Amino acid sequence: MDRKVKEQKRHQQKHSGPKAEKKKLKKQGGSTEEDERKRNPKAFAVQSAVRMARTFHRAQDIKTKKHHIPLVDRSPLEPPPVVVVVVGPPKVGKSTLIRCLIKNFTRQKLGDICGPVTIVSGKKRRLTFMECNNDINTMIDLAKVADLVLMLIDASFGFEMETFEFLNICQVHGFPRIMGVLTHLDSFKNNKALRKTKKNLKHRFWTEVYQGAKLFYLSGMVHGEYQNQEVKNLGRFISVMKFRPLVWQTSHPYVLVDRMEDLTDPERVRTDPKCDRTVSLYGYLRGTYLKSKGHVHIPGVGDFQVESVNFLPDPCPLPDAQKKRALNEKERLLYAPMAGVGGVVYDKDAVYIDLPANHVNQPQEEVRPTTELVQSLIDTHATLDAKMAASKVSLFSGSATLDPTDIEQQSGEEEGPHEKLVWDPTTQRERRMVVFTEEEEDGDVSSSSDSEDSDQEEQEQEEDSDEDNFATFFKEARAKSEKTEENLTSSAPPVKKQKLEIRKGEKETVGEVLVFADSEDDLEMSEEETEEEGEAGRAGDSGHCSEEEVAENDDEQFEDESVGEEYGAAETVVKCEEGEQGALRWKEGLKQKASEAFLRQQEAAPNLRKLVYSSVVEVGDSDGEEEELGGLFRVIRPQKSKRFQADALDCSRFNPDPCHNWDEEEVLNSIRDCFVTGKWDKSQDAATLLKEDEELYGDFEDLETGEIYKAQRGQQDQAESSEHSEDDDEHEAEESLMKQDEEEVQKNKRLEKKRRLKERFDAEYDDGDATYFDDLKEEMQKQAQLNRAEFEDVDDETRVQYEGFRPGMYVRLEIFSLPCEFVTNFDPHYPIILGSLGSSEGNLGYLQMRLKKHRWYERILKTRDPLILSLGWRRFQTIPLYHIEDHNGRHRLLKYTPQHMYCGASIWGPITPQGTGFLAVAGTKANFRIAATGVILDLDKSVTVVKKLKLIGYPYKIFKNTCFIKGMFNTVLEVAKFEGASVRTVSGIRGQIKKALATPPGAYRATFEDRLLMSDIVFLRSWFPVSVPQLYNPVTSLLLPVGQKDSWAGMRTLGQLKHDLGIRNKPNTDSLYKSVVRAQRRFNPLHIPKDLQKALPFKSKPKQQQPKGKVSRDLQRPSVIREPHERKVAALLHALGMVHNHKRKAAHLVQHAKHKEFLQQKEKQEEAKLKRQKEARKKLYRIMGQRDQKKHRSSLKGAPQDD
Repeated sequence: MDRKVKEQKRHQQKHSGPKAEKKKLKKQGGSTEEDERKRNPKAFAVQSAVRMARTFHRAQDIKTKKHHIPLVDRSPLEPPPVVVVVVGPPKVGKSTLIRCLIKNFTRQKLGDICGPVTIVSGKKRRLTFMECNNDINTMIDLAKVADLVLMLIDASFGFEMETFEFLNICQVHGFPRIMGVLTHLDSFKNNKALRKTKKNLKHRFWTEVYQGAKLFYLSGMVHGEYQNQEVKNLGRFISVMKFRPLVWQTSHPYVLVDRMEDLTDPERVRTDPKCDRTVSLYGYLRGTYLKSKGHVHIPGVGDFQVESVNFLPDPCPLPDAQKKRALNEKERLLYAPMAGVGGVVYDKDAVYIDLPANHVNQPQEEVRPTTELVQSLIDTHATLDAKMAASKVSLFSGSATLDPTDIEQQSGEEEGPHEKLVWDPTTQRERRMVVFTEEEEDGDVSSSSDSEDSDQEEQEQEEDSDEDNFATFFKEARAKSEKTEENLTSSAPPVKKQKLEIRKGEKETVGEVLVFADSEDDLEMSEEETEEEGEAGRAGDSGHCSEEEVAENDDEQFEDESVGEEYGAAETVVKCEEGEQGALRWKEGLKQKASEAFLRQQEAAPNLRKLVYSSVVEVGDSDGEEEELGGLFRVIRPQKSKRFQADALDCSRFNPDPCHNWDEEEVLNSIRDCFVTGKWDKSQDAATLLKEDEELYGDFEDLETGEIYKAQRGQQDQAESSEHSEDDDEHEAEESLMKQDEEEVQKNKRLEKKRRLKERFDAEYDDGDATYFDDLKEEMQKQAQLNRAEFEDVDDETRVQYEGFRPGMYVRLEIFSLPCEFVTNFDPHYPIILGSLGSSEGNLGYLQMRLKKHRWYERILKTRDPLILSLGWRRFQTIPLYHIEDHNGRHRLLKYTPQHMYCGASIWGPITPQGTGFLAVAGTKANFRIAATGVILDLDKSVTVVKKLKLIGYPYKIFKNTCFIKGMFNTVLEVAKFEGASVRTVSGIRGQIKKALATPPGAYRATFEDRLLMSDIVFLRSWFPVSVPQLYNPVTSLLLPVGQKDSWAGMRTLGQLKHDLGIRNKPNTDSLYKSVVRAQRRFNPLHIPKDLQKALPFKSKPKQQQPKGKVSRDLQRPSVIREPHERKVAALLHALGMVHNHKRKAAHLVQHAKHKEFLQQKEKQEEAKLKRQKEARKKLYRIMGQRDQKKHRSSLKGAPQDD
């Protein structure tokens, strides 16, 4: 049978009634709660004052717990990228997670994760990902600079020791934001086990971090990557995460290095490979402002002086501020130089080019010319001077070539260009400007910055008249094109334009750069004009971008097309003899191309300023101004020559622009405000200004003539009344309307003034709901606004000189005298951090610390054992002394750290601010590598650590209570230091040192409370000051070879040395545990004088008791010896007694069992008896109750009672 599934009846929503009304109100944004409060106020009244007070107190407690101490927000407007450190044990999925997050944010794949990877994650946030390997040194360094920690946990295995080690490191150095990520969840086949594991791991994670810490679950992998939705959710959390400023990071500038270059002279490295290196390090500045010429510490290397600091253009800039929901492909930047991502990087001292350019999504046609130029640069073997000396110039095909010597002879006595060093603030380096000699002649070029002008002049002298006329015609066209705006198209492929920075004060920047082309012919065919905005319009240059900027402008489309034909005739072509020998194609159809270009320029938008004033004023352009692009190419601008101006077109000729149709209303409205009849602002309206003048001046009298002048409005009214009497009514209506408008304006002004006064009064005298915390926050916000507004309008060059390099800048630090191992053993997987040091943090001194051994570390710590400390930016080895403070303020030395309590520690190390946390690290072989934690207390040597010293002596002469003691000291001087000190014997008799004796040396006289014996031992308890060992051994782990950076070994302990050298320690015999054999001491009998005996009571008097003698033989009882028959009788009686005793015991047991059974039966009988009695009582009580009820009923009826 076919059973049809019965459809469920759909729910029909109500369109009327109270529920429907409520829903409508809710949709409209209204609330019915206020109406309900008005209708039934008792329902919303306080039911219990106590409960309400508790609720209020609890809400206030929760609110107060969320408060932090407000700190001044010193974060810059463009903050540096957020440092996201991915931590976890090996093989837990750190690299995979970073790759997935990078792919999620930038749509790009990255292979090996080497060094920091910086990406743009949003409109206002950038992220720097850094992978933390299993090295304890890397964990310590990255915990100091991390803003966010992604802690990966293998759910199939559980927590590993690396996770807890990193958490303890973070607790000491400032706790960043931590998010847990569970991986390997796909290994669970049972959902119940998965849920239980998640719960256990979550609660344990909450215990270590804080209650409610975020824990993400990555359920599984698809094609070697995590699922897109889970990675996207994790990325969203990272993008909106807020961070609490950490004290150490906000008080110290630091740089997480993402690029390192060796600047050492190669010749010096070749002659001495072990020489110190000069290195430039790059990265985003974080923390606070960095001063130049300061000291920095590189963890794992040491302290160094910074030679120079420069700020560079941001390699991974934030997108432009515009309202949009997401980033486009061009703005999804990725910057990871150590991982091979970065393209062409221009620097102060070099150009670094990444040839493959795999990360750039651009067609091969655009990459090819750049790559060929780079290949030609790489393959070259001769210097540029040698090539120029050997090169020859051919102006036209078939013409004779010109040598440089010929050109020098023809030029006569003209001087060549000379060099001028100019500091460029944009690129932060000295640039070599070419300065040309200027010769002003009539009809010649006044100042030439381009070699093509001089070549063309020589060409004009040598060539025939036809070519001369043609060149003159073309120059006219080009002079015109340099002054006008061009939107031209050609058949050449489009080449992207070079972005030029427009500095403040400059209206226009004109520059030409070389074109990266396949050949010299293509070079000429692919020129393009650069569009520049300025007061004079647009000036034409052929701008072409480098590979780095092609990568930046990957998705950008430009309006201008490539135009190069009209420049073909003016460009000179330099041929090297070893170059290609091919016919030039630029002369083909030359006249036709020039005429077409000339006509197009005539049709283009004219420059009205030039037509009216015959000149264009270019602000900020100097005659000899030149510009370098990226430190590689020089921009040479053609000068406006007198001959060009003389041969230019008539300035009075004007071609009207056909693009504007003046019959249309929209076009007329666009320029209506340029005329008096247009709509003006109130402050610029003519009628308003006249009215203000009337109010200001009004009627006045001319004192010379005596004439009285009325207000202008009155004069106008009189004139109008005399001239236009018929319009009086209209003007009166207009005046009344104007008066009403004025009254309205004045009324609004008065109301606004009252409102402002009331607000000011309320702010002064009404506290409102503002608390002290709110006032403190407001004060901090005002301070932050003041800090930002101070240098807001100052350019970066001046600002850096006053406040230093601000956080968020991409800086370049040059450091001299770095060890060569830093460069030769460089490994990008290990982070390089430049931590700036304060004014006193570079000095060494004594530090007093409070220290506690970690409860998970197996062994207790021993005094004078070398220990590796992480303090501030540094990791170093030192020798601590542990001590504890007694009740009298004495700091007593401890041999070992106490188990579960704090103790003091004194070390010799770098001066670090008080309150800075530190941690002690044990060897890499330990199960848990964090040995101890603590905090800095003092920075001086005010604490004197003392240890107990017992000096022992023996009496050698006794005179009643005075003794001579020897063996405690060696000289008379030592005794003199201890005169008056208290001594004591082992038996407890106290004494005092009086004076030294002449012989033997070191002996002294002492007095005691009682007479000593020769067998007594006298000891002196003293406290001896202990000096702190001065050992500061920085951990230079980054100088070790690749693969051995976690095997740094410093000073070994005494136990390790003996173990490694196989030395067996010979113990002190006095320190061994052995059975104590004491000789029995015999004391003299107690002697009591007779006078004292008489005074004693009888019981205390010694009794003269006679000692008991031996018992005489006759009083001793003789022993009985039995006969054999008697022995048999005694044995029989003994056996019978045993049998009788056994029977009696058995009968007793039987009797006991019977008695027990009897007691049980009796107990049962008692229970039955009690049960019967209970039933009888119940029956009796029931009868009595019925009788009482019957009596009660009869009494209610009023019946007579017989009883």
